Formats: sequence, C-alpha cells, structure tokens
Amino acid sequence: MKKIIPVVLLLLLGTLSLRAQGPHSIKGFVVDTLYTTRLINSSVSVLNAKDSTLVKFTRVGENGAFNIPGIPTGKFILLVTYPGYADYVEKFNLDSLHKEKDFGKVNLILMAKLLSEVLIKGTAGAIKIKGDTTEFNASGFTIQPNSKVEDLLKQLPGIQVDKDGKITAQGQKVNKVLVDGEEFFGDDPTLVTKNIRGDMVDKVQLYDKKSDQATFTGIDDGVKEKTLNIKLKEDKKQGYFGKLDAGAGTNKNYEGQGMFNMFKGKKKFSAYGTIGNTGRTGLGWQDNSKYGSSSNMEFSDDGGIMIFGGGGDDLESFSGQYNGEGIPLARTGGVHYDGKWNQDKESINSNYKIGSLSVDGTKNVQTQNNLPGGIIKSNSDQTFNNYAFRQKLDGIYEIKLDSTSSLKVSVEGTLKNNETNTHYSGNSLRENDVLLNTTDRNLDNKTDEKLFKATAFWNKKLKKKGRSISLSLSESINEKESKGFLRSENGFYNTSGKLDSTRIVDQYKTNRIRSSVFNSNLTYSEPFSPYFSVILNYGLGINNGLQDRKSFNAVSPGQYTVLDSAFSNNYKLDQLSNQVGAIFNYKKEKTIINFGTKMTAVNFEQLDQFTNKKMDRNFLNWSPQASYQYKFSQQKSIRISYNGNNTQPSIDQIQPVRVNTDPLNITVGNPDLKPSFTNRFNASYNSYKVLSSRYLWLNASYSFTMNPIVSNTTTDAASGKTTYQSINLTTKNTSNYYLYGSISSKIKAIGIDAGLFLNANGNTFYNYVNSELNKTESYTYSGGFNVSRYAEKKYNFYVSFGPNYNTGQSSLQKNVNNNGWGFTANSSATVYLPAKFEISSDVGYEYRGKTESFNEDFKRTIWNASLSKKFFKSEELKLSLSGRDLLNQNTGFNRSAYGNMLTQTNFTTIKRYFMCSLTWDFNKMGGGAKTQK
Repeated sequence: MKKIIPVVLLLLLGTLSLRAQGPHSIKGFVVDTLYTTRLINSSVSVLNAKDSTLVKFTRVGENGAFNIPGIPTGKFILLVTYPGYADYVEKFNLDSLHKEKDFGKVNLILMAKLLSEVLIKGTAGAIKIKGDTTEFNASGFTIQPNSKVEDLLKQLPGIQVDKDGKITAQGQKVNKVLVDGEEFFGDDPTLVTKNIRGDMVDKVQLYDKKSDQATFTGIDDGVKEKTLNIKLKEDKKQGYFGKLDAGAGTNKNYEGQGMFNMFKGKKKFSAYGTIGNTGRTGLGWQDNSKYGSSSNMEFSDDGGIMIFGGGGDDLESFSGQYNGEGIPLARTGGVHYDGKWNQDKESINSNYKIGSLSVDGTKNVQTQNNLPGGIIKSNSDQTFNNYAFRQKLDGIYEIKLDSTSSLKVSVEGTLKNNETNTHYSGNSLRENDVLLNTTDRNLDNKTDEKLFKATAFWNKKLKKKGRSISLSLSESINEKESKGFLRSENGFYNTSGKLDSTRIVDQYKTNRIRSSVFNSNLTYSEPFSPYFSVILNYGLGINNGLQDRKSFNAVSPGQYTVLDSAFSNNYKLDQLSNQVGAIFNYKKEKTIINFGTKMTAVNFEQLDQFTNKKMDRNFLNWSPQASYQYKFSQQKSIRISYNGNNTQPSIDQIQPVRVNTDPLNITVGNPDLKPSFTNRFNASYNSYKVLSSRYLWLNASYSFTMNPIVSNTTTDAASGKTTYQSINLTTKNTSNYYLYGSISSKIKAIGIDAGLFLNANGNTFYNYVNSELNKTESYTYSGGFNVSRYAEKKYNFYVSFGPNYNTGQSSLQKNVNNNGWGFTANSSATVYLPAKFEISSDVGYEYRGKTESFNEDFKRTIWNASLSKKFFKSEELKLSLSGRDLLNQNTGFNRSAYGNMLTQTNFTTIKRYFMCSLTWDFNKMGGGAKTQK
C-alpha cells in the first residue's frame, strides 16, 4: 500500500502536468447580481467534470475579469466563489471546435438574498436549489430498463435507500413520497418507489414540507418534514403501465403481486394486489393513532388535540402487524384514484385497501423479576395463531373557493375483524431455583372493530399580508366489541418445591369499547410588522369514552351464566377541554423565533355504572413553547426548541376493574390518576453541500416528566402473583435523552460515498415494587461506518457496520444487570453482467454478548442472494432464482429491560428457502419505454 500511494500521486501529477500543456482557454468577468459590482479577487476554478479534480485556478483581477489559458480538451466545471456569496457552477466543454469559452458576465448572488435559485447548469446531472427545495433532473442519471423510482433515488446525491426501501435524505428520514404533489395510496411510500418506473420521472424534488399552519398563514414556524415529490414527464401522463410478479419456492413458500396504473393527464388510477407467505408483503397500515380512542389526550403545538395509545383490550386482540414473529400469510389489495378539474380549483384523492394477515408460530419468553428481597425467574412457552382482516376507505376533497380561501375535507373509515388463539405453559423459580408456580393457560378471542374519522379545514387570507383566519373540525369514532374464553390452571408450590394448591379459572369474557372524539380549532394570525406576528387560537375538545368489561364463570361445561363482579365493570370517562393560546413569531433574514403558551382547562367526568359512583375533576394545563432557528445558508441551519405538554391518563389506567387475562399478572385501574407534564428540549444542526454530496446532521433531545404515571407492582413472593396499578409519582421525575450524529461525503477520487454515524440514548424510569421505589437506568451507545458506490450499468454496493453497548440497571438488584456488547453489519451488492444477467446479494450480521442476567451469546448471519436474467430488447421480462437465509441461521431473538423486569424472547421465524420467480413489466405510455441517458 505504501508503494502504491506514491505511484498514484506521480500519475496524478503527471496528468495535471500534461493538462497544463492544453491549447484551450476561458475568460469572463464576475459581478454582484444586485449591485453590478465587480467582485475583485473572486476565486475561479476549473474542475474535471468526471471526478471534480482541480485542473486550473486563478483569481479575478482588479478589472473584475479572469482569463485562464492552457486548458486541454475535455469536459469541465467552472466554479466561482466569493465570501458571502453563493457559489456559481457551470459545466462546459472544450474541443477542436470550441477552443475558447467566453462566459461573459458571471453573476454571483448574496447569500442573504438567496431566495432565488442556484442552478448547476448542463444537460447532465442538473441540480437546482431554490429555497428549501433541491431539485434533481432525472435525465442526468442513467438507469436500467424497467428500473423503478427506488433505483433512481439511489443515484441522487445525499439520498440513501436501504434494502427495505426506507429513504434517508441529507441525514434525515423521509416519511412522505408524493407523485406530482399528491399522495399515492397514502401511507406507504414504497408503493411509489418500488412500482413507478424510473424512466417516467422528469424531476425529483426534495424539500422540507411546512406544517399546515405555516402553509396557510405564511408564517414560518420552523416545523418541517423531509418530503420527496416525484414529478412525472408530461408525455408519461398518458397511457398505462404495471407489473406482474409470481414466485414459487421450497418449503411451500410463494409470493405474487400485480399492479396496474393508468394515467390520463391530471387523473390517475391504480390498483394492486399481493399474496405471499415470505414476510415480504404485509398490511403495514399505520392507523393506531389516527382514530379517536378513549385514551391519552393532549393538545398539539398547532392547536389540535392528539390522541394516542389506549383503547386497550384485555383479551389481547391481534394488531394486524407482522414484526417477524411467526410464519405469516398476507393477502392485500387496493385501488387509488386522484384527479383535478375546474382549472385545478378542485381535486380529489381516494384510496380503498383490503387485506388479511394470519400468523402462526411459537415463542419462548424468559424473564427476571427483580424484587427488593430477591429474584424470580420465569420461563414461558407460547403457541399462537393470529388472524386479522381489514378494509379501509379514505378520500380527500379540496376546493379553492376563491383567490383567498380554500376548503379541505377528509373522510376515512376502517373495518377490522381479528381472531387470536394463544396457549401458554411455563413455570417460575425462586432465586435458589426451587419451583414457585406453574401455569397452563389458553386464551381465545374474536374482535370486531369500526373506525371512522372526518375532518374539515377552512382557511382564508385577509387583505393585510400575513393576516389570516382558519377553522378546523374533526370527529373520530371507534367502536370495538370482543368476546373470548380464558381457561387457565395454576399450581403453587411451597419453599420445598412441593405442590401446595391449584387455581383453575374458566371464564367467558366480553368487552365493549366505544369512544367519540370531537376537535375544533379556530386560528387567527396578525402581523404587527413584516417581521413580527402573532397566532391566536381557541380549541374545543370533547372526548367521550365507554368501556364495558364483563367476565362470566362457568356453571357447567360450556355454560357461562354467573357474572364475576371482581373482573367486571362498566365505566364512562368524558373529557371536556377548552384551550386558548398565543404564539409569537419573529422572522427576519436568517432568523426565525417562535415563543408563546397555551392554556387548557380540562374537565373529567367519571362514572362507575356498576356502583353508580361519580367523580368530577378539573385540571388546568399549560403548554409553553419556544424555538429558535438560524439559517446560515439555504443548506445550513441550526434549530433549538422547547415544548411542554400535559398527558391525560387513559380510561384503561383509570377504570376500576381487575383484569385477569393472565391470572399470575393482574391489572387494577386507578380512578384517582392525574395528568403528567413533560418538558421536551431539542436541538438540531444540518449542513449540506451539493457539489461534494457532503452532509452533516446532528440531533439532540432531552425530556423529563413531572408527576409521571408509573406502575405500582405488588408481587407475592410465596406464590409469584403480581398485581399492577398505575399511580402518579410526585417525588421523582422520569427522563430520557437522545443524541445522534451522521456525516457523509463523496470521495470523488474513487467514486465512493462514505459516512459515519454515532448514536446514544438513555432513560431513567421509576416504579414501585412491593412498596419500594425502584430506579431503572437503561443506556445504548452505538456507532458505525458505511460506504457505497454506484457505477452505471456495472455494479452498486453498500456496506455498513459498527459496535453497540447496552446497559440496564435496577436499583433493587444492583449486583445484577443487563450490560453487554453487540455488533451489527449489513451489506448489499448488485453486479450487472453481459447477456442481461444480474447477480445480487445482501448479508446481515448481528451479535449480542452475554450479560449477568442472560449468560449466553447470540449471533446470526443472514445471507440472501439472487441470479436474474432479463429478456427482450426492452428487458421487460425477468427470470430470477433467489435464496433466502442461505446459511440457515435466521433465529427469532430479542432482549429488553423495562422497570424491574428483564426479558429475553426467542420465537419462530422464516428460515432458509429458495424461490424461482418471473416478473413482467408492461408499459404503454406516451413516450414508450426508454432507458435514460
């Protein structure tokens, strides 16, 4: 290696020396765009267009002009820089017909005035920057025939796409992908990136999407979300395209999918369907927090009410999500339509999705319960069979009422049917490994759920610039009915390990849960000056919740007629919230400052319909907020923010009923719970340079919660039974922090993108265990390095690896912890061979070291590979042979710590199989199917 470096340097110097003998030249003069001042001493560089190495350099003379002779034949980039001004970049060619290039007047733009655009000129690789938007010209990048948007994104500077399709741009996660500014099937970006053809794309726009409030008021509140917008070519908006994919493999594995898209001007229609048992297709519908449930409620920063969590079901309904546990069978389908009319004043965006998911498997769970006087170790084996069926329909209608006002109406509804059947068997041991108890339990459940949500958002801009008014209304309804059977037998043993008693539970359970949430928010913005504004809001929230839980004991086999009042209750929780607030905004040049507060009066009306006991409580909540953002340039900024919010207790935590789904772990409600208050601090810094594809992203957050809602657990050491209840902790604050940093840059000499990331996060929680306060501290530290490279029509590869260290410590058992090292590595590569062959492979490695709590290492290597052959001139047909988990090491594993419990889980998952698949891409669009160049 030491010998190679000098040789490379000599070759490089020799190349530069030869280039210095070139016969061509360039000239021009540099001025300020606004003031037409000649910028003396500006730096003028000529770079090699292929690798951006320096060819020639000079400075602008006193007359503002530059002249660079001795440039060889070739393709180059002109780079002109001056302190305080945006860089000027332009590509140019020199050859036998163009021996001299006169750039004439080169205009530089002040950074402070950079609201207009910076353009990297040239037919290939054009990148335009305007405000917060970076726009890539898709024609500047070469992709394979029938490649998808995902393949195009992998080539764009500053954008990474992992093997699962998740997108990161300039160090930040991209959650939303639009097509011509419209959502496409709503909540699944991969339906865009993995299905729309790359050769249909005209532009890819990357920008920070503003909040709805900032959009209609024109007042930048600094709240933004990384978003990609895929703009299609005009001639690709007429016709249809799609794909069919089918595969069959060993171990009875199979998968298939089809998608059809028809575009006609401003109208789009799409349909898709999937089926498979390989875990590569699933529902993935993120609707848990979209609908009202009688659960935790808080007012958000823009005046609306956030509903999350809760809606609990003690019968353990299946969520309909696949997380790698068990063997799945997924069937999904959907249709999409969006269109605009009336001179684009009206538009509609609608989706219908249907799907089912069944998962069968086994699981082993080992737990360590740290108690003040010792440790209880438990081991449980589970066999489960879960099934979920869902339908969802949603639509968005927008209309521009006039030049100053618009209306947006959204409606969505979901129907769910879930079935679960789970069998548990296990035992618990005392610290001296003497048997404490045994369990044999079966839980069956069927659930029907209906969810509905409707929102309306009206806004109007008034005569004075920056003055506006808006009104939002929403209604969410959630109805859920469950019924099932609990059958369990528990044996309890004395200190000698002999059977002392047996407890049998045989019950029929019904749950009826209903919630209705109404939100309204009136917002008015008033500018005091061009730089200073105020946003006033009033919000009304009504949250009505009902949970009717009944348990019936068996009087004879199959006859459940005796109500068990100890595990039954019918409870109502109605919440009325009134919020007023004022948020001030200051924005001048590079600075944005927001500060203000909101006050919320919350009334709880609680009614226990079993005892007719009523409770009326009132709370006054404050929600202060402040943020500071400074933009050094369009691609470099820093932001610091603070938010304070109250979180209301959920009806699941409040309802005074004992839940005995697991007779060894019983939950009890607490009607006296009060809201908690969380303070959140966040700081971030980002910097991105287009030419070098270099970005730096730093993010840090810290929060602490006062009067937190924590768990109060009581464990009977003689039997191993544990009772859980939520309480407010007034003497301590829970806290957590998060630190993340990543940097990436293109090493142009070898054409590789290289990056480094560091991450640290931790939390401090409290809970009571047998009346003794337990403090749990958990921390995770990790770091890593990644490299990638893409060579047109040759290959692409990605490698990432790094160590991690996890700690978990309970104050009840300071001598026993869950501290241990780990290591992860991931790589993927594709090589394009002659005769239209492709070889792809990806490898994932994971290592988890043993700890004092779990005395065993865990490691696995998952290696997947495929060989593909494309057919026909346009390569629309592809035959693939693939192997998954070639080393047969895929083992379900997880290790975690929470409160005073340490848990290790092993579960069945999909193992090695081979598959042969055939893919047909069809296309009849306006411009036909062509490879971009």
